[in-house]
Amino acid sequence: MFVIIALIILPFSLPTQTYIRKAESIASEKLGVPVTIANGHLRFLPSPRLVASGIVVGESQEVVVEKLVIVPTLSSLFSATKQINLKVIKPAIKKSALSIVSALTANKSEKAEVVAINVSRIDIQEMQFIWPDIKMPILNAEIALTKLNQLDSAHIESVDGKLKVDVAPNGGEHLITVNADKWTLPIGLPLLIDKAKLEMHLKGNQLTIPKIDAALYGGKLAGNAVLTWQEGKGASNWKTKGYLKIDGLSVKEPTRMISRAVYLSGHLFADGNFSASAKEVGQLADRLQANFKFKINNGILHGLDLVKVASLLIKQSQNGGDTQFSAFSGLLNISGKQYHLRDLNISSGLLTATGQVKIKPNKALDGTGSVAIKNSVSLVAIPLDVSGTVSKPVVLPSKAALAGAVAGTAILGPGAGTSVGIKAAEALDSFKNLFGRDK
Repeated sequence: MFVIIALIILPFSLPTQTYIRKAESIASEKLGVPVTIANGHLRFLPSPRLVASGIVVGESQEVVVEKLVIVPTLSSLFSATKQINLKVIKPAIKKSALSIVSALTANKSEKAEVVAINVSRIDIQEMQFIWPDIKMPILNAEIALTKLNQLDSAHIESVDGKLKVDVAPNGGEHLITVNADKWTLPIGLPLLIDKAKLEMHLKGNQLTIPKIDAALYGGKLAGNAVLTWQEGKGASNWKTKGYLKIDGLSVKEPTRMISRAVYLSGHLFADGNFSASAKEVGQLADRLQANFKFKINNGILHGLDLVKVASLLIKQSQNGGDTQFSAFSGLLNISGKQYHLRDLNISSGLLTATGQVKIKPNKALDGTGSVAIKNSVSLVAIPLDVSGTVSKPVVLPSKAALAGAVAGTAILGPGAGTSVGIKAAEALDSFKNLFGRDK
């Protein structure tokens, strides 16, 4: 707003270059960060307007605007309150710009200058958000403001037409409707949303999503969420919480995005709660806390043959094979960037397997488990170690199990001797774990 005020008032009394330098100085002082304007001039056709180009805000170019056009209403040019329309062309906004916005929000001393300019309408063309690890769509927007420069209504649409957002006044709040059609989620896995609709309510410092309704990969995603924030300084300014439920989602394509070596097929059913608290909105994803129960029915574990693993014949260099299962269930715990899969249980007509796996922030795996073949001679579960990475997981019999199997077989012979050796090794390993595990 400060940039706009300077751009409107100064060009009528100063030469162009002097006016640009003065506008930069005023904007820099008010925003608290450097502001530069490459060019600026006054045009009279098709109507009087100010055009500024090459606007850069912030030491690290947090905001870059290719062109800003300010079109004043002729009848308001010589009145106390100027009424204008804005056209913003190709703004690029970095995640770090949120700190500038937060500082402005906390500053309440600018009301006198705000009322001197009434922005009736803002048209934004090809707006791009530049955030690490997030591929945001390029957006166009049409925004209408009240006489107090507060949001009245808006229509925001991605350039490809796959995402549409409408904002409309609704009593003492704003109703926000989001529609997505064949749209790829920009956060986390690039999941393809077949169709989604969200109705959100914005009132004061709270955004409520009472109903989430989305269709993706043959399944349904439902739930609710709420986002709250507070102005000014504080240890925790942004908070969110909610509930999600997934019914019948085909996991083959999503899990293949994670790993081409080992992935799942089948239909996922899951539900759970999530929450996060952070000083800035951009930090919420890194502060996520969540717990989800999940179950995959009638699927296949591709790239890993657990029957072969249980035979104690698999080697480090061996890969491939499949494991069919009737059910794969467990608990997913998320704490920031670390994931923990607990109480894993795979069952089929041939085998049973249990385990737990931690996924570290660097995507490394650390886990244990066991697998037993039904109706086998040994009647013993083979302890497993899980290592490698998310993209290339490694599941092998534990070293203790292999050593015990060899020793037991040598002393008592194959079959019973193998089983006794494995059980003895497992007991010894469990005893060691009472005193902690080497890290």
